[in-house]
Amino acid sequence: MEALKTNPQTEHELGDESFMSAAELGAYTAKLKAAKALQTEDRAEEARAELIKTLSETIEVTPKKVHEIMTSLLYKLRIAAEQGKNELLVMRFPNVMCSDGGRAINNFESGWPETLTGRPRQAFEFWRDRLQPAGYGLKAVIVNFPDGMPGDVGFLLTWETRSA
Repeated sequence: MEALKTNPQTEHELGDESFMSAAELGAYTAKLKAAKALQTEDRAEEARAELIKTLSETIEVTPKKVHEIMTSLLYKLRIAAEQGKNELLVMRFPNVMCSDGGRAINNFESGWPETLTGRPRQAFEFWRDRLQPAGYGLKAVIVNFPDGMPGDVGFLLTWETRSA
């Protein structure tokens, strides 16, 4: 049987690429990860910009739309109540939907609703006109703090639970 002969030139090659040292491969992997992270950040920024654009456009509040909102909301409220909860996150939006970047909400100022714009403003008015009279409360809170600064705002619909 004939012994296999190897060519020292080609045994360290992978396809058309030269063989990489462990350090080179590590650097290459780090570059790939950084590129993927940038792509993810770019996609996240694009999605955020699209969300802001969408939330800036108000919706027409027709009887049909009110029915859709109430049907969905009542279903979610029922599930939350069955789980023993007394609040439900009903909306989350970027703080740029507040004219002050969420400062009034973060500082629990009484006039915070006046800072709302677009659909968040409509959501507040929907709560004020339709849900508050039915006994539901609304809390607005900053739900994250990227780089230590106020980030997204969350609307929590609240209700009292009574012991049986």
